Amino acid sequence: MSADDPITYVTVEVAGQLFGINIGRVREVFALERLTRVPLSPAEIAGVLNLRGRIVTAIDMRVRLGLSPKTIDEHTMAVGVDHKGEALALIVDRVGDVLALTASDREAKPATLDPRWAAVAEGVHRLDGQLMLILDVERAVDSATLAQAA
Repeated sequence: MSADDPITYVTVEVAGQLFGINIGRVREVFALERLTRVPLSPAEIAGVLNLRGRIVTAIDMRVRLGLSPKTIDEHTMAVGVDHKGEALALIVDRVGDVLALTASDREAKPATLDPRWAAVAEGVHRLDGQLMLILDVERAVDSATLAQAA
């Protein structure tokens, strides 16, 4: 793959920050329906759901990043990913467009980036008046990474 080859991202928004998730990591994008709370689970675990016969753990990305929880309603969207063989749903504020951007336009994380964002970002793309953080799914769902950033 050359630096001019496009990389396709699904864009999502969490607390006003735009993130891009490499489309190769995304299994599906869906609206949450029935979510079942799990007693004694960490705060960022919003619950579990049955997605076409598969049990999926739902992670509230706002809580995961040390922010106030997302209000779950009929418009709540999630991005399905797999992590170490487990199906996860990342609950986000909004799902946006699919963008194809070149690797050569990717930049390192700014030194002034909030540590919570920096802990889960693997780089950035500058878009028209907006900074899109590239979400590192592995680090975003890893508890130890976020504990270090807090």
